[in-house]
Parts: sequence; C-alpha cells; structure tokens
Amino acid sequence: MSTTDAATAPATSIDAPAPGPTPAPALADRASVVSGSTQDGPARRTFAWQIRFAVLCLVWGFSFLFIKVGTEGFAPLQVTLGRVAFGALVLLVFLVIKRERLPRSARTWGHLTVAAFLLNALPFSLFAYSELTIPSILASICNATSPLWGMALSVVALSEDRPTRRRVAGLGIGFLGVLTVLGAWQGFSGTDLTGTAMALGASLSYPIGWIYVRRTLARDKHSHLAMSSTQLLLATLQLAVVTALFTPMPTSFPLMPLLAVFALGALGTGVAFLLQYGMVAEVGPTTAQMVTYFIPVIATVSGVALLNEHLTWNTPLGALIVLAGAALTQSKPRTP
Repeated sequence: MSTTDAATAPATSIDAPAPGPTPAPALADRASVVSGSTQDGPARRTFAWQIRFAVLCLVWGFSFLFIKVGTEGFAPLQVTLGRVAFGALVLLVFLVIKRERLPRSARTWGHLTVAAFLLNALPFSLFAYSELTIPSILASICNATSPLWGMALSVVALSEDRPTRRRVAGLGIGFLGVLTVLGAWQGFSGTDLTGTAMALGASLSYPIGWIYVRRTLARDKHSHLAMSSTQLLLATLQLAVVTALFTPMPTSFPLMPLLAVFALGALGTGVAFLLQYGMVAEVGPTTAQMVTYFIPVIATVSGVALLNEHLTWNTPLGALIVLAGAALTQSKPRTP
C-alpha cells in the first residue's frame, strides 16, 4: 500500500505497508493500512478484484499530481485539510449506509488521535509542502521508501521482527536507489533538498504510525470502516485548528485546484480505502499491497505527460532500484 493514502485506516493488525499519498491507511495519501485474515488463493479470486486493483493504482498514482495542482490554488495546509475532510465525508456516508457506529471507547479515540497525526495530518502536510519545490515524480518516489523505513524501524521497535540478510540487503539497495534518484554523484545539484527531506520525512511518518497502531490498537474489535472514519475525523479536526491558526482564508476558489483537492480526498483517501479493503478481503494482503509498486510508475507518467515535469535517466533507474529494495525487504524466503 502507499503512502500515500494507504495510510488512512488503522487495521486491527498491521501486516503490510502502504504507499502512503499510506496506506498503508497507507494512510498513507501513502497511507489505508489494512490487513485481512484471508490468504491469497485462487478459490476466492474473481475478475472484479483486478479492476479494483487497476483503479486503486490509478487513484493513488494520480494523487501526487492532484497535490501539485491543488497547491497551485491553495496553501499546502488547506490542500491537506480538504483532503482529509472529503475523505472522512465519503467514509461517514458508507458508515451510515452500513449502519455502523463510531468507537465509543475513550482509549480508542485517544490512540486514534495519535494515529491521525502520524498517518494523515503530518505526512499529508509534508507532501503538500514538498511539492511546492520538488516535482510530483520525486515526491512519489520518496513515498515508495516507506517500506524501507518500516523495515529499519520494525527491527528496533517490534521484537518479533528480526533482521535477515534478505531484509538488510533490500534496505541497502533501496537507499542506494534514493541516492541514484537524487543524483548524489553530482552533489545533488538541481534538487531542492528541503522539499526532498519533507517528502522523505512524510514517508518515514507512515511506518512510525503503523508501529504505534500495531502496539496500541492491534486487538481493537471495531471495524476497519469505523476506525478509519474516526481517524480521518480526528485528522480533519487537527488540521482545521492548525490551518486556521497559520493560514489565511482563501480569497478565491479556482476550479481546477478545487477539483484536484476533492479528487485527492474523496477518491484517493475515501473511495480508495473501500476498494482496498474489499480487495484485501478477496485476494489477501500480499496481493493487495502490490499496488505500492505501481504508484511511482503512474505518478511518473502523469507528471511528465500532464505537468510537463522533466525526467532524467537517473530518476526512473533510481525508482526501479528503490522498488526492488522495498520488495526485497517485504519478501519472505520460500519454505521447502
């Protein structure tokens, strides 16, 4: 899952990272972090999941373009506020349709407040600010480093996760890819280091949030939909306060940026969670998390084709190395 919006929803157990724009709740977005007990298997797979998979790749892949367009008309905090508000609205509508309730436990709301900050308010804001100075392509590649950060942190924070040669190799390969993307041999010339650091910081925030959720809410009995709705409501409240304090009211509402923010929230944060949750239930988390590896590809194509962003040879090469390293950290050795 991404980071991008894959990091929207905390699951009752966190098994797979998300992209972010995380999902991982993904959210991560990327950020809905969801996991299901259903294992990957042909018995329950239908053609419908492939359509959902393709739609999810497109929605999350275009999220970085939506951020870039949104910041052309609104302040970064306003883009992020609209993102979580529209996403929360979508989930609340489905919550009412399914006749589910928000959690009542003060403990759950307290932990979700922290999760909302780490998985939504903070990374979404950092990505929005980063895209003021870096291309959407670079932001999407930074988002793809979330599994690398997650592996490194889980070794320290989660006693059940032990480093293996495969994971350590994947971590090293992944960060070699980051250096390739940034053109380290050229002294990072032409790259805004502040914006890049913000995007990398956003991708780091997702696994910190996943680990927190795993430690505090792993046994919570509420549904994914109820937890995600609550988390986005809390993120909306947090951002509403911060935005009111530090950002003046917009004097106009240009159509294209407004539509971009709406799509970013309603589709990339709201509908995407529902698509991913259904896909996890049908084909299992292993297949569902493969969305993560398509996001930079779609973000790159959309950035070049629609935003006229410049693409040098080291960017796609470095992105492939990052994704290879991330895949290696998530892979498991075959059992004989």
